[in-house]
Amino acid sequence: MKKTNYSYVGIALVILVFGIIFVPRIIDRITNKDITREESRSRKVSTEITDDTVLSFLEINGKPKKVPAFSFTNQEGSVITNSDYEGKVYLVEFFFTTCPTICPRMSNNLVQIQKNFDGIENFGVASFSINPKNDTPEVLKAYAQKYGITNPSWHLMTGDEALIYKLANEGFNLYTAKDDSAEGGFEHSGNFALIDKNGFIRSRLDAHGNPMIFYNGIISEEEQYDEDGMKEEISLIKEDIAKLLEE
Repeated sequence: MKKTNYSYVGIALVILVFGIIFVPRIIDRITNKDITREESRSRKVSTEITDDTVLSFLEINGKPKKVPAFSFTNQEGSVITNSDYEGKVYLVEFFFTTCPTICPRMSNNLVQIQKNFDGIENFGVASFSINPKNDTPEVLKAYAQKYGITNPSWHLMTGDEALIYKLANEGFNLYTAKDDSAEGGFEHSGNFALIDKNGFIRSRLDAHGNPMIFYNGIISEEEQYDEDGMKEEISLIKEDIAKLLEE
């Protein structure tokens, strides 16, 4: 009679117990989409991608439009250039700290987006002040603290006024102007531009198959619609950031 090899029996028993206890749990996690790509769908990203539609490029004369070179000072007194955003997906806005109308709403919406991608190193925000004479690095730092801006790649920038206006109106096609008749003394777009890791302006297509180009940054997800019936686009921004993070 052959002797029983108890070492093999023991190993087989351990494998059997592991299969009974842990395999169903792993399958359940995969089924519930808990296990995903680490790069962008980490546990700290709360947005799910609902379709596989590729985001379009903003094309000028048949060529994808890229973010122009810039160099400004941020809330920490450090010089920030477009190179600091290379390899990152980021949002662009133009604002000013004393804005009495849309800027606080835009800032709050950006903070909500920030929370959605908490801990994702390759996500950032570029906020350019259109009132640089008032918005010094110290003022911008206080503003960042007030709104809870914690992402190390969220730079609130100030610098040469003419260069900032040129960047807004020509570089991003986001309207910005001085206007003494406007509340706060300035007019500016309430939209956000979405930039991919290679510095190109990206967006989804509208119902007519054309690039949206920009996203409304004023209406919150909680509001859903404004008084004119326009739907919020913060949820779209979150999903599209998640898409670009996977590219």
